[in-house]
Amino acid sequence: MPLFSLRPRSRHHPLAFALGLPLWLAACAHAPSPDLPAPPANLAQAAATAVPAASETQGVAQAQGVGPAQVTIQTLPANPEPDSYAFREDARVLAQQLAQQQALDPAWAWQTLQRAKFKESVTRFIMPPPAGTAKNWTAYRARFVEPIRIRAGLQFWREQRENLSRAELTYGVPASVIVGVLGVETIYGRQMGSFRALDALATLSLDFPRGRSDRSEFFRSELGQLLKWCQQTSTSPDSVMASYAGAVGMPQFMPSSILRFAVDFDGDGRIDLTRSAADAIGSVAHYLARQGWVSGLPGYYEVRPPAPGLALQQLLEPDILPTFTAEEMTRAGATLAGQPESQEAKLALVALQNGEGPTVYVAGTANFYAVTRYNQSSYYALAVLQLGEAVQREAERVNLTLK
Repeated sequence: MPLFSLRPRSRHHPLAFALGLPLWLAACAHAPSPDLPAPPANLAQAAATAVPAASETQGVAQAQGVGPAQVTIQTLPANPEPDSYAFREDARVLAQQLAQQQALDPAWAWQTLQRAKFKESVTRFIMPPPAGTAKNWTAYRARFVEPIRIRAGLQFWREQRENLSRAELTYGVPASVIVGVLGVETIYGRQMGSFRALDALATLSLDFPRGRSDRSEFFRSELGQLLKWCQQTSTSPDSVMASYAGAVGMPQFMPSSILRFAVDFDGDGRIDLTRSAADAIGSVAHYLARQGWVSGLPGYYEVRPPAPGLALQQLLEPDILPTFTAEEMTRAGATLAGQPESQEAKLALVALQNGEGPTVYVAGTANFYAVTRYNQSSYYALAVLQLGEAVQREAERVNLTLK
């Protein structure tokens, strides 16, 4: 799900993310973030108290970057629907702010946001796993590199081999990697999310839960991008289904990624990431190409790290960012299975914790890093690459090629 991730993650900033169910629960743990103000326990009471006097309304508007002359001061009625944003003053101010940012009709933006509903389950799913949950690569891998996804991937490869071949030729991204992304994200469209994007993004914009770092500004931006995309394409915002974090379609693109990276790969004059496998394939390939995918370069190499000590610490310090040449890693005591064709190619020593078992290491290339731009997790990237490899082996076993 481009632009946002909740799976086991590395320290570096992501560009993209695909979202689905909170798959990291069995795989990783995050330290709790500083406490944030809790969302109201009683939404009916909160809605009633959320209607300020005129002077208070002006203060809310100014705090959110909207000048007092731009806000119409009036009193909203008492809220008869506790889960509705139609009676929330902060929702009305947000609608006007997003309309200004995205050059939208303010009346249409507010009419749309009034139809959004608070979803308590969204605030639960967005939370990190409980403190103390150990990261476990073996458990994480088993969720994705497994028979159902491999069989579904083989069928997808068979049905879409022409589009996969064309995407590989156009963007330089191997079919196996595209298949890996779509398999991990949604099992090739089987699990694309059951929330309205409008509800999910409104909930995370206006009622982001306490207990993790506050990402409400990110989701407000994505809500604005959703409205912009819907207006540009004459799509009803009520009809867009998504994950609990607002990611859409087979590739689980956030609205901003749809606007920037999605392509009409089937040539029918519109982009449809939900029903067009060709558009999903082309969009994933285009996204990875824009993140620096290097044609012909493996995603990673098997590696034996140096013994614990200063050299190992220095190799691990840059995390997933490719920093060292193969020669530099070898001098530090690492042993690579295979060598990059270019002596100048940079690698990263990536460590994947494995519960109480030994840590798993790989040498990630620039292409490994490109996959982490889709989702800022080394666990995610390796699962994508290894699922794609498993499906490709099956395709080769049954003599299924891209030709």
